[in-house]
Amino acid sequence: MINTFRSLSNPNYRLWFSGAVLSNVGTWLQRTAQDWIVISQLSDKNASAVGLVVFLQFAPQILLLPITGWTVDRVDRRKLLFITQCLMSMLALVLGFLVLSNHVELWQVCVCAFGLGCVAAFDAPARQVFVSDVVSEDELTNAVSLNSLSFNTARLVGPAIAGLLIAWIGAGWVFLLNAVSFIPMLVALHLLKARLPVKEEEISVGKTRSASSFLDGFRYISAHPTMRIQLIMTFLICSLGMNFAVYLSSMTVHVFKGHAAQYGMLISTMAIGSITGAMVTASRTKPTMFLLTLAAAGFAVSSAFAALSPNFMSFIVALVFLGLSLQMFMTSSNTLMQLSTERRYRGRVMSVVLATAMGSTAIGGPVVGAISDFLGARWGIGIGSVFGFAAAALGFWFMRKQSQEKAAEAR
Repeated sequence: MINTFRSLSNPNYRLWFSGAVLSNVGTWLQRTAQDWIVISQLSDKNASAVGLVVFLQFAPQILLLPITGWTVDRVDRRKLLFITQCLMSMLALVLGFLVLSNHVELWQVCVCAFGLGCVAAFDAPARQVFVSDVVSEDELTNAVSLNSLSFNTARLVGPAIAGLLIAWIGAGWVFLLNAVSFIPMLVALHLLKARLPVKEEEISVGKTRSASSFLDGFRYISAHPTMRIQLIMTFLICSLGMNFAVYLSSMTVHVFKGHAAQYGMLISTMAIGSITGAMVTASRTKPTMFLLTLAAAGFAVSSAFAALSPNFMSFIVALVFLGLSLQMFMTSSNTLMQLSTERRYRGRVMSVVLATAMGSTAIGGPVVGAISDFLGARWGIGIGSVFGFAAAALGFWFMRKQSQEKAAEAR
């Protein structure tokens, strides 16, 4: 257990982690409230409307890819994160006041979601790479896993609280609470200003970069076969499997005839598995391709069980395993990518990775929404299972190919 939390012995990481926890809780408060008002108030219980909002929130990861990775590698990441956190807080305030004034419309939520996506396109890779600025290489695997643990602990607590708050004080105040939740992160970033060492090799490299150097992320990945396979597997898993906001909201209102509190409970249930998955990867020194492939297979199987669950309780059990396997896959993939990449290229490589994950989720959002509306919510989950099996098959094929190549070289 001590090994699982070893990165927290680093005072700088401990400060960063403490600021991130409350910010992550606020993020899940907003996500839950946003998806719920879209499906329950701003549309006729239409999963496609939720899919549209998901698309607008994650599409900027692809649209802004030419500049996000280059920016993250070139500028002071602490300052960049300070700016993105401030902008996210302002967007939450805007949405909160719109809802409280009773003038909110679907198009306004869509605009705010797109704005949040544009800011997150810079924030997400900066967060991923900033961890390597705070901890040593030996601590990186553990620190990335603990970041996921923080995020998914927030996903456990946030939606459950959001569901109760929506019923108690309304969605508008939930958005305002999210705006306030950014303050601890901003304080942590300010305090880290004088505590982080300057990496001389990054300064020297940064002076020689050009605006076209964002292509280096693609070139770097294409030159490493294992990274290419990981990226394809990530696309398959995320495109139709990670749109849980779409299929869980659809399952809540159409299959289980539930309300906001029940929707929040489903997301929190999925987070129980995600926390377990994050702790499993945190306890390991370094993830492997085998673990990544096994997690993809687990995701496929658990998604199939969720789609076929005959009642609410069996659906909850399936969601726990779905969250566990999905978290193990994403954390292992992100950690392997960072450890396989030279420090000076990490911003650009992680921008490609995150753009693939979030961009494919954006593309899949409207697809899952349409499937859920026309074929049923269970089909919206089942299609993710199919793609999960494809990702697992690709991983097993690649490992077998590598094994055969090594055997041939040994002869």
